Amino acid sequence: MIETAEIILADKYQRLREIIGEMDGCLIGFSGGVDSTFLFKVAVDVLAGRVLAVTATSATYPERELREARELAALIGGRHRVMVSEELDIPEFQDNPRDRCYYCKKELFGKMRDIADREGLPCLLDGTNLDDLGDHRPGRRAAAELGVRSPLEEAGLSKGDIRTLSKALKLPTWNKPAFACLSSRFPYGTAITAERVRQVGRAEDGLYALGFRTLRVRFHGDVARLELGEDEYAAATGPLRDKVILCVKEAGFAYVAVDLQGYRTGSMNETAP
Repeated sequence: MIETAEIILADKYQRLREIIGEMDGCLIGFSGGVDSTFLFKVAVDVLAGRVLAVTATSATYPERELREARELAALIGGRHRVMVSEELDIPEFQDNPRDRCYYCKKELFGKMRDIADREGLPCLLDGTNLDDLGDHRPGRRAAAELGVRSPLEEAGLSKGDIRTLSKALKLPTWNKPAFACLSSRFPYGTAITAERVRQVGRAEDGLYALGFRTLRVRFHGDVARLELGEDEYAAATGPLRDKVILCVKEAGFAYVAVDLQGYRTGSMNETAP
């Protein structure tokens, strides 16, 4: 059974290489997360210099993530560029409707498409994988409108597959916790402003400095609702309790709450209209 699973995974990996190999060149939206790092690595292995990874930076993208993206690009050895994303200037994004990500991705992919055209790279790629199809992802509509391809999905690769293959390729991201931009910390309908994003960012930076890795600071006005990994809950409510309270309050929140359900992706969709 194990051998069969390994054969299936090897076939998916080979299929991914074949899909990329059919391209004359590509630009990859590169966040430095598990999926886009793996995609960038495979693309460089297959296409060499005909690959450009582009990382979008904005107030919703923490500085620590940008640093990691630069380090990963240097490790992989492929071409890398940083561009500025300005989603906070989009009124529809600021209003934070349920399809907020559509407006962000439309602006993001539009700018990346312009770069790809100038560089003579015909294909624009993102790191969507098979598991992403079951979640609420309005950004997929923007990707379809702008002709963005998702080779990981096309090859039938799940998140677990990508982590396993990343480990085999010795990528340090193989066990990196999932990350989403800071705008995902706000309930739909709650306005997203630069100051609120900075407030959430400061709180999460403080928790990272304390050693937490699987976390989200969800914004509920004066209340910060902390979602933590199973193995981190005890530290937040035990030996690090006072430090957790201090760093979150110093970020600008009046109250600190720990969510007993812990970290889970898409928790803001649980109460979405």
